[in-house]
Amino acid sequence: MQKILSKRLQICFAVFFFLSFYNTSQAQRVTREQLKDTLLPSFSAYRDNYFITGVPLQNDISKTTADAKYQISFKQLVTRHVLPFQTQLFLTYTQKSFWNIYEFSSPFQDVNFNPGIGLASGIYNRKDELTGIAEFKLEHESNGREGEASRSWNSIILTYNARLNNKTILTLRGWLPFGYSDNCDLIDYIGYGEANLSYDLAPKWNLEVSARKGAQWDWKGNIRSRVFYRISKSTNQHLMLEWYVGNAENLIDYHEYENMIRIGYAIKSPDLNLLRGKKTKPIYE
Repeated sequence: MQKILSKRLQICFAVFFFLSFYNTSQAQRVTREQLKDTLLPSFSAYRDNYFITGVPLQNDISKTTADAKYQISFKQLVTRHVLPFQTQLFLTYTQKSFWNIYEFSSPFQDVNFNPGIGLASGIYNRKDELTGIAEFKLEHESNGREGEASRSWNSIILTYNARLNNKTILTLRGWLPFGYSDNCDLIDYIGYGEANLSYDLAPKWNLEVSARKGAQWDWKGNIRSRVFYRISKSTNQHLMLEWYVGNAENLIDYHEYENMIRIGYAIKSPDLNLLRGKKTKPIYE
């Protein structure tokens, strides 16, 4: 298992490197003045919203091993450039659920609740063009249970979204965890950060690869690959194929190794459209 994950991590980093430098042409960037004139929505999607279902690749397929996973995530903007350094204050909420939909009575395996509060600011080059978006957040994540089934942790998170070229966005996220006494070895599986690469394969196709490394000198961690197909040019609705390999897909079984492939429907967050520079007025539809 660890050797398989090790090989996939190496492949993942190779993909990161290749896609980052494969397309060096630059589309028009959003400037500071254009960003000021852009009507950013007060309420919007934060992370991707989706409903997907699938089967394991390491176990026999049955009604107890197949499942569904869905996520609801949104962001409420509290301020618009009224804080120092043109930062924006925002609130977020993400809920990820694992549903044993094919079993009798269709029980939920786990539900993870993830509220947060943070500050965001654009990063600009010498030409006053937007090159990155930085976030500083405080988050709590738990499964809302009591006793031995309780899982929870808190974190201070610093995120940087960088545009590498007109097709590639690299997101680096690091966190300082605290308050996880109910599951003291959680950090051995989720580590202290993650890297995510988003690459536009074609006008309607997008590839995302995300990787985490656990805190110990072993191969605990995970790789998540997603392929999106946009249903039409005028919408952010997509078909999504996800392949998840590794640990800590959910909180209740964070120590378990998973190898799951799922497919379904997704509504992608529009936040990184600012960095892609696809539109300047308006950025969001």
